Amino acid sequence: MSTKVRKAVLPVAGLGTRVLPGAKTTPKNMLNVFDRPILSYIVEEARAAGIEHFVFIVGRGQGAIEDYFDASPEIEGALEAKGKADILAEVRRDLPQPGQMSFVRQMAPLGLGHAVWCARDIIGDEPFAVILPDMLMAADTPTLAQAVAAYDQVGGNIIVVEPAPEGEAHKYGIVDLESQKGRINRMRGMVEKPAPGTEPSNLFISGRYILQPDIFPLLEKQGKGAGGEIQLTDAMAELMKVQDFHALEYEGVTYDCGDKIGLLRANVAFALRHPTFGGAAREAITALL
Repeated sequence: MSTKVRKAVLPVAGLGTRVLPGAKTTPKNMLNVFDRPILSYIVEEARAAGIEHFVFIVGRGQGAIEDYFDASPEIEGALEAKGKADILAEVRRDLPQPGQMSFVRQMAPLGLGHAVWCARDIIGDEPFAVILPDMLMAADTPTLAQAVAAYDQVGGNIIVVEPAPEGEAHKYGIVDLESQKGRINRMRGMVEKPAPGTEPSNLFISGRYILQPDIFPLLEKQGKGAGGEIQLTDAMAELMKVQDFHALEYEGVTYDCGDKIGLLRANVAFALRHPTFGGAAREAITALL
């Protein structure tokens, strides 16, 4: 069994109800954040962490995702003919090598746990990452790279977490830690939306995981949980009984792009971070304010 984290599962089959009507004909993870789709940033983050194979869990009407990560001879040929090498490089930046991406149809919206389970045959018997593309993270060291470094240090399973806004921990899935010293801490449990005042910590699960393949048999027999869906957290809680889980408090900022205001914040933040257009973006935003 390989111990290197080489593969990542990206559950992208959601309907994007919080960003409708924008996601009516465009998959929500293909919505733009400043100059490129959300998934472009996610794939870039994963590649920086050493991911070699991407498994997209898709639903009906999401062919645009597969098309985006394919060559476009017409567009590329036109750019070459016009000598627009800089734009051509941008268009080609996300293209994979043959065989580096797989697309699996989830068939029915049965929950995050079910989406991850759909990748079982492609992942095989090795540790893997799960990336929730709704959660776009701005970090000097890419978030998944921080998670892989933590995995290389302690092994087992890694859950990326961050502090909840003051007084809002009860709105999230919160980790329960054995102790809290530094940024990597052993977990002893998870609590989904704890009652106010009962939170075991202020750290919530923020959309990046490294899991052992032992999660798949648990997901296969996992019954429906909250919301009538197969929950990944339920299977992780079961796996925690026999394997180590560590929470990594990552260094960076998260933008929830599944929410209209979160998507707006991401657009502003990534525009300001852009190496070429950051200055012009700041002028434009300042002028509007």
